[in-house]
Amino acid sequence: MRQRYHVTITDYRGSRHFTLDQLVRRVIAGSAVGLAVILVVGAASILLLSSRVGSLNGQVAELAAEKQAIRADKERLAEQRRQLEREVQRRSRELAVLGSEVQRIETLVGLEPADDRPLAQRVDIAAQTAFEKRLMLRSIPSGFPVQSGRVTSDFGMRHHPIHDREALHGGVDLRARRGTPIYATADGVVEWAAMHQSSGLGKMVKVVHNYGFSTIYGHLDDIEVNSGSYVKRGDLLGYSGNTGQSAAPHLHYEVRYLQRRLDPSPFLRWSLEEYDVLFSEEDRVQWESLTEVVRTAASTPERPSLQQVQSLSATLP
Repeated sequence: MRQRYHVTITDYRGSRHFTLDQLVRRVIAGSAVGLAVILVVGAASILLLSSRVGSLNGQVAELAAEKQAIRADKERLAEQRRQLEREVQRRSRELAVLGSEVQRIETLVGLEPADDRPLAQRVDIAAQTAFEKRLMLRSIPSGFPVQSGRVTSDFGMRHHPIHDREALHGGVDLRARRGTPIYATADGVVEWAAMHQSSGLGKMVKVVHNYGFSTIYGHLDDIEVNSGSYVKRGDLLGYSGNTGQSAAPHLHYEVRYLQRRLDPSPFLRWSLEEYDVLFSEEDRVQWESLTEVVRTAASTPERPSLQQVQSLSATLP
C-alpha cells in the first residue's frame, strides 16, 4: 500500500489541503512555463544579438576596406611627394645651371651680373642686349673674310710693291693661296662682281651693307655671286687669286664708311668677346647714334628666346 502525504495550507481564504503529488505537478508545471519563457526570451535575444553581430561584422568589413583604401591613398600620396621632391631637386639643379649660364651670357654681352634681380628679368635683359649686339655684328663688317686670319700688309702708307713708290694702302692684305674661299663679313647686297680695271684690284666684289658700310674683296680668281645678289654674313663670294696689280696670290680687303676707307683691323678683331674694340679704336663713325638706331630696330614684338641667347657663342665670331 502506497503512502501519501497530505499538506494543509491555511491563509485568509481558509484552509486548503493538498496531496504531495499535486504539489509536485504544479511546481513542475510552473517551472516548465518559466523555462519556456526563458527559452523564448533567450531565443529572441540570440536572434537580436545575431542580427547585431552581423551588422557589426558588415561595419567592420567596411572599416577594413576604408582602412585599406586610406593606406593605398597614403602610399600613393607618399610616392607623389617623393616624385615632387625629386622634381624640385631637379628643377633646383636646372635653375642653378641656368643662373650660371645667364651670368656667363651677361658677362659675354657686357652686362654686370645682377643677382638681386629675378632670373626671368635677367634673362630678358641679357637676351635683348645679346640680340642687339648680334644684329650689329651681322649688319656691320666683322671678323675675317678668310679662314687664315693672317694679315700680310696693314692699312696706311706703304711702299707699293708694283709701282715702287710710297702710296696709301686703303685696306689690308690677307694671306690666301689661290682658290681660298672668300666669305662676306656682313649681310648686304652685291654692288660689283666683275673685273675692276681702274683700281688695279682685278676681279673684285663690292658688298654694300647697312648703316653706310661697304666691303671690297680684290684680286679674286673666281667670283661666285652676281651684281644685285643679296648675301648673308658667311656666304661664299668667290675664291682668292692674283688678278690685277698683285705680286702674289692674296686677298685685298677694304672696309668703307660713306665711301671713306677705314682701317679694317678693328673690324677684323670685332666679335662678341671683343665687342668694345671697334668703338674704342674707330672714332670716325658716330657709334652712339648708330647703336640707338640698332636698338630701336631690335625692339620687335618677337623677343629672342633663351635658347637663341645660349647659341650666340656658336653663331657669332
